[in-house]
Amino acid sequence: MATRRAAGALERGLHALFSRHADRRRHERDRRRYRGAAVGASFDRYIARVYGLSWAAFALVAAGTTALALAVPPGVVDGLSAFLHAGLPILNRGDAPDLPRGPVAVAAGLAVGLLCKRTVVWGGGQYLRWVASARRANIERTLPGAVRYLRTLAVGADDHRTMLRKVAEQEAYGETAASARAVLNRAALTGSLDAGLRMVARDTPSRDLLSPFLLKFREHAAQGEDALAGYLRLESRMLSHRQARSRQQATDFLELLAELFIVLLVLPALLVIIVTVMAVLAPGLSASVATPLGTTTVKTLVVAGSVAFVLAVGAATAWLIAALRPPDQAPPTYASAPTLRGVLAGARGNPSDAALVCAPLALAAVAYCLPLGYHPVNAGLFGYVAFGLPVGAVAVRRARLDDAKDREIKDFVHAVAGHVSLGRPFGEAVARVARDVDLGALQSDVDALAFNLSLMTGTGDDVRAAALDRFVERVGTPLAAQTIGLVTGALDVGSDAEEVFETLQTEVGRLYHERKALRSSMLVYVAVGWTTALLVVGITVAVNGYVLDGFAQLSSVSGTTAGVALDPDAVDPERDRFLFYVVTQATMLACGWFAGMASRGRYEALLHSGALVAVAYVVFAGAGML
Repeated sequence: MATRRAAGALERGLHALFSRHADRRRHERDRRRYRGAAVGASFDRYIARVYGLSWAAFALVAAGTTALALAVPPGVVDGLSAFLHAGLPILNRGDAPDLPRGPVAVAAGLAVGLLCKRTVVWGGGQYLRWVASARRANIERTLPGAVRYLRTLAVGADDHRTMLRKVAEQEAYGETAASARAVLNRAALTGSLDAGLRMVARDTPSRDLLSPFLLKFREHAAQGEDALAGYLRLESRMLSHRQARSRQQATDFLELLAELFIVLLVLPALLVIIVTVMAVLAPGLSASVATPLGTTTVKTLVVAGSVAFVLAVGAATAWLIAALRPPDQAPPTYASAPTLRGVLAGARGNPSDAALVCAPLALAAVAYCLPLGYHPVNAGLFGYVAFGLPVGAVAVRRARLDDAKDREIKDFVHAVAGHVSLGRPFGEAVARVARDVDLGALQSDVDALAFNLSLMTGTGDDVRAAALDRFVERVGTPLAAQTIGLVTGALDVGSDAEEVFETLQTEVGRLYHERKALRSSMLVYVAVGWTTALLVVGITVAVNGYVLDGFAQLSSVSGTTAGVALDPDAVDPERDRFLFYVVTQATMLACGWFAGMASRGRYEALLHSGALVAVAYVVFAGAGML
C-alpha cells in the first residue's frame, strides 16, 4: 500500500513538472504515433514519464562521467589533450592551453549527460513508433482471417455489434481483435457504433488496410445486409491475394537469408584457419594480451570473437525465421502441467513438460562428466545434448501426432458438412460421423465431442459452445483453434449451418494445404543448415589432419629462413585443434538452431543442434583430434 501511494505521488509530481511538454510542436509526430501505439496511459502522462526518466538519466550519467573523468590517470588525460591539440586545425598553431582538470571533468559530465537526456527523449518517441509498427504488422497479418470470419457471421447476423464482438473474442486474430474491442468500447461510451468505427479508423496504425476497411464496413452496413455480405466477400478475396503476395515476399527474403547464413557461418571457420596459419609468419598473433578475465593471446581472442559472432548469427537467423513464418502457420505452444505429477505424466507427449524433466538430468550429466577429466566446454556440450535430444524427440513425436490430427480434422469437417447439408442438426451430424467414420488419431476427441453435444437441451447454445471449446482444447493444434472457433461464433449468432460448414470446408482446406506447402518449402532450409554444418566439420577436420602438422614442423625451424622470422611456438597442434573444435561446435549450434526453427520451431531447434553437436564430437574424438 505504501509503495502504491509513493508511486502515485511520483506520478502526480512528474505530471505537474513535465506534462506541459506534451503540447510542444516537437511532439506532434509522437502524438500521432501514440494513437496507433495504444500504450495505455494518456499522452501527457507518457511524455511526463519520459521526461522524468530523461532527467534521472542526465543526473546519473553526468555524475558518473564526471567521476570517471576525475579518476582517469593524469598521463592518459595529457596524452588525449596533446592528441586533440595536434589534430584540430587552428588550435594546433598555438600553444597547448593548460586547462584545470576539475572544471573540464564537470563540463564533460554535463555534455554527456545532456546528450543522454536528449537520447532518452528521442527514444521515447521511437518506442511509440516501434509499438505502432508492430501493431500495424500484426493487423496486416490477422485481418484477412478476421474478414473471412465476418463474412461467415454476416450470413445469419444482422447485429453488427455482435459480429464485432465475436471477432473480438477470437485471440487468434491478435491486434485485429483488439481493434474490434476498441470499436465496441468507444461505441459503448458514445452510444454509436458509427462513432466507434470512425474513431478507431482514425487512430489505428494500419492506415492503408484496417482504416479503410472499418470505414467501408460502416458504409456498407448502412446500405443493408446484402451489401455488407457482398463487400465482405470481395474484401476477403482481395486480402487473401494480398496475404499471398506478402508470403511470397517473405519466401524470397528467406532464400536470401539462407544464402547469407551460409556465408556468415563458413567465414569464421576460415578466419580461424587463416589466423592459425598466419601466426607462423606473424608472431604478433601469438603475443600475450591482458584482459579482465586473465592473460591470453590475440589468436585466442579472434577465436572467442568468432564463436560469439557465430552464435549471434545463429540466434538472429532463427529469430528471423520465426518472425517470417505466417502467424496462422506458427508452431503450437505447449503449457506445462501445474503439478509435479502432471509434469512427469506429460513428459512423453508435451515438450514443455519434457524440458522441465530433462533440465536436472542435463545438469547431472555435466556434473558427472567433469570428474572424468572432460574439458568444461565438452562437459557443457554433453549437458546440452542430454537436454536437447530428448526434448526435441518429444517435440517431434507430438508434432507428428498433431499433423495426423490436422489431416483428420479436414476429413471430419467434410463429413460433418455432408450431414448438415442434408438437414441434420449439428449434434446428430457429429454423432453419425463419430460412429461411421474412422478418424484415426482424432477419433477419441470426436467421440468426446459427440458425447458432450448429446448433453444439449433445448437450443443448447452454451453447451454447444463449451463442447466445441473443449474439443479444440483436447485436439490442441492451431488448425483446430482457427477453424472450429469459426463454427462456435457463427452458429451462436444464428448463421445458416450449411453456409457455415461450406465456408469452414474452404477455410480448413486452405489452411491445411498452406501448412503442407510451408512445411515442404522449409525442408530446403533444414537441408541448408545440415549441409553448412557438415561442410564446416569437413573443412576443420581436413585442416587439423593435413595442415596443422605441416605448419607445426615449419614453425619449429629456428632462426631465419629466406629473411622471414618464424615463431617456433606459433602452432601448437593440440591447442589449435581444440580452438578449431570450439569454433566448429559453435557452428553446429547455430546451424541446428537455423534448421530446427525452419522445421517446426524452438523445440526441434534443440533436437537439430544437439544432434549436430554430438556428430561433431564423435568425428573429432574418433579422429583423435581431442
